[in-house]
Order: sequence, then C-alpha cells, then structure tokens
Amino acid sequence: MGKNKKDKKKGKGAEKTTAKTEKKLTNKMKKELQAKGEDDIETILSQLEKEEKKRLQVTEALIDPPSRRLNFSLVAHPDKEQLILYGGEYFNGQKTLVYGDLFFYNIPNNTWTVVKAPGGPPPRCGHQMVVSSANKGQLWVFGGEFASPTQSQFYHYKDLWVFHLETKTWEKIAAPNGPSARSGHRMVLVKKHLFVFGGFHDNLRDYKYFNDLYNFNIETYVWTKLEPTGTAPLPRSGCCMVALNDGKVLIYGGYSKERLKKDVDKGLVFNDAFLLNPDKNDATGTKYKWSVVKLGGITFSPRCSMPIVSSTNNSVAYTYGGVFDVEDDEENLSGHFYNDFYQIDLEKLIWKNVSLSGKKEKNTKARRNKNKGEEVDESEDGGGMEVEKIEEKIESTTISDDGVFKVTVGPALSVLEAGLISKERNSTYFQPSPRINCGLAIKHGILYLYGGMFEDGDKQITYSDFYSLDLKKLDEWKTIIPDDTSKIEWLGSESESDDENSDEEEEDDEESEMEIE
Repeated sequence: MGKNKKDKKKGKGAEKTTAKTEKKLTNKMKKELQAKGEDDIETILSQLEKEEKKRLQVTEALIDPPSRRLNFSLVAHPDKEQLILYGGEYFNGQKTLVYGDLFFYNIPNNTWTVVKAPGGPPPRCGHQMVVSSANKGQLWVFGGEFASPTQSQFYHYKDLWVFHLETKTWEKIAAPNGPSARSGHRMVLVKKHLFVFGGFHDNLRDYKYFNDLYNFNIETYVWTKLEPTGTAPLPRSGCCMVALNDGKVLIYGGYSKERLKKDVDKGLVFNDAFLLNPDKNDATGTKYKWSVVKLGGITFSPRCSMPIVSSTNNSVAYTYGGVFDVEDDEENLSGHFYNDFYQIDLEKLIWKNVSLSGKKEKNTKARRNKNKGEEVDESEDGGGMEVEKIEEKIESTTISDDGVFKVTVGPALSVLEAGLISKERNSTYFQPSPRINCGLAIKHGILYLYGGMFEDGDKQITYSDFYSLDLKKLDEWKTIIPDDTSKIEWLGSESESDDENSDEEEEDDEESEMEIE
C-alpha cells in the first residue's frame, strides 16, 4: 500500500511540475506577444470566426488573379470548365498572411471569381483538399495550420469541411474519431472514401511527425482509423500520395526531422515508396496491408515539397519541382530547388522524364557544369532543358545513411544540377522556374501550374504565375499569367536583423578586447 501511495505522489508531483512549466512558458509567450503588439492565436481565430458569422449570404465577384501564395490547394471542377483554388500563405520577410479565400478560374474566359459563403472554415495553409463528383460536386477540406503574423504562434486544425458546389454552401462535419490536428499530411479519394496519411504538428516548443492512416466514408460520415499489416512508411509529411485504379494507394518520399540535441534538429528526406493494398476478401473495407515497392524507370535526387497530380483515369501522375535541403552546419540550411517535370506510370510504377518538343527560348546564358567542366545553356528564369535520352552514367554517392534509410544521389543528380542537358547544346525550352509547393491540376488533358515558392538566400520568392501544358502534344508551356519578381515585397525578417546586430556586437566586442590588450 505504502509503495502505491508513494507512486501516486510521484505522479502528482510530475503533473504539477509539467503544469508549472507550461504556465511559465504561457506567461512568457504572452509577454513576448504583448511586446510585438500581437494577440494570442486563440483570440485571433475567435475574431476571424466572429467576422465570418456576420456573413449572411453568398457573394460572388469577378476579381484579379489570386495574390502570391504557396501551400494552397488547386483542383479541377468535376463538371465545369473551371479550376478551384483555396487557402494558402504568403511571407514578406516580416509578416505572414494566411488565406481562407475560395477562387474559381473560368478556363474558356480566363477570368477569376472569388466566392464568399457564410459559415466557412477559418484561413489555413498546409491543408488538403480533394474534389468529388458526388451530389453534384463536393470539395473536401481537412486539417492544415494557421500562423500568427509574426510566426511566433501556430495553430493546427483537425476539422473536416465539405463545400457543396451546387448550392455554394459550407458544411462542417461533426464526426468523431478522426485524425489529430496536423498539417503537411496527404489526402486522396478512393471511390467513396477519403484516405488521410501522415503530416506533422509543431507548436514551436515540440513537434511530432505522423504515419497513421485514417479512412472517412463520404456517404456515412464515419471516420475509421486503419491498422494495416506489413511494413508501414516511417512518420513523414509532404510526401506524394496518389490513388491507383485497383483501389491501391501509392506513397512516395516525404520529409521528417529528428532532434539531435536541444535546439538542434536533423532533416530527413525520404525516397522510398509504399503501396497500400486492400484485402480482397474483406467485406468491411477496413483491412489493408502495406508493402514496400521499388519504383523503376529514371532516377533522380531525393526531394520533398514536390506536388503530384493524377490524370483523369489514374493511369499516370505528374510531379513538378521540389527541394533538397543540405545542412551547411547545425543551424543553417541551403536548399537545392528543382524545376524537373516527371511522370510516373501508375500501372507499371516507373518514373519517366517528360520531354517537350516546342518553341526554343532565344535568351539563354551559359553556366558551368561543375561535374564535367563543360558549359551548358540555361534559361534566364531558371528554366530546364529537354532531355530526349540520357545515357551517361555517373557513379552514385551515398550522402546519408543512418541505418534507417539511405539517401543516395544517383546518376540523375549531376545532370539535373547541370540544368538538364539537351542534345542541342545551344537550345533550351521554356519551363517554369524552380519552386516548391505549387498547385497542379489537370482538366481535359491540360496540366495547369500555379504559384509556389523559391528561396534566394534568406529571401523567399513567392510566385503568382500561372502556366498550362497540353499533355497530349507536349509541345510547350504556355504562360497564362507571367510573374514579375521585381515587384515582390521583401522587408527582411527580424531574425536577419538580429543576426546582423549580433555580428556587429561581436565585432565591437573584439575591437574592445583589442583596445584593452
């Protein structure tokens, strides 16, 4: 009995210590927010909710194209000649804006309409949205995050919403037993079921990555947590997730990080692949199995934040861009951004490079290929070149092997870094510039690409450009909205100013020490 009482006292003591620590951190946060003139995030969201409740009817208005953004959703309307864009975020170096607007792009008329409906979800980014043709068209939105203007606070959502396209009304789904709050997850629609996988939760003090799997029936409005057998993917966010025609789901790549020591983390970029296989003999629709698969075809460097979109018949899928972060030291990262355009055959599970055959760009500049010591031409906006056939083999190099997975830079890396060498040394084909987290959507065999982000040193270049490509002709990217990066506002973050100030202080200290000596 005595031992049990002692254990109980220990448990209560631990709880009290945790509560005190949390209270101290909360009070510290309040003081910091007060100094910045910013409300706590619950208050900010509450104010947004009050403003939303003032809306009593649906309004539609023709407007200019959406502002610069990334981490939004872009899908094709199931019935009309339209694309639908929702949410996203923008950072100007000092202030973060998170959006909750819903846009409809009329393809034949080349016009944008913003639709504001009562009782909609609060602004978010890093969410997932899929479209269904059921009940005259539905948009399903799950999760995501909201950041305060100073990025000192983050709020992750675990809510599920549906926008009814016919009536232009939002409905919040009050279904229990769903996934926990998260962003960076992935969601696909398989027949009448939503599958949600992975993601992360980060409150600036701690973070967690997920590899759990949930199923939501869009007819019965019931969540089910699935427990597939087999070898599951490790926890991750930002992976590629696509549905196959036979009811299977493919997971490729992604990103996570692990803590090495206090305030020091290590990023992990995956290049593995998994299939989620339904049990053919299961009548409940809840039994699945994970299996590890090796994707064939071309090889390319590991990367994350690479969007993927399936064709209408789910026979192929297309990816664009992505980034691979290289750690310069424990605190600094430098990213390799890509504008590679790939196709994956979802039946044979092989990667292919997508080659274009259209107009040549006249304005090019030479850049030295570090691996071969040769000069290759590169478009001025960072566009890539056509690759008809790459036969040169370059020895692979393992750059990370922690016993859990191995990151290997294969033959494609040096070729890709060289700008994708074409057979004609003096010709290039226009291609949208390198970026991450852009929007991809396919309508009637035309691929559309919108926005995204590129890092230039400490500066984030967020795009608002818009392109299309005929996937049957594969002749050239057509520019719908050009992007003038000279108009991007960048104020420089406070951390950059702090770094500069700290460097100046260090120099002053060194000078003072020299004077004393």
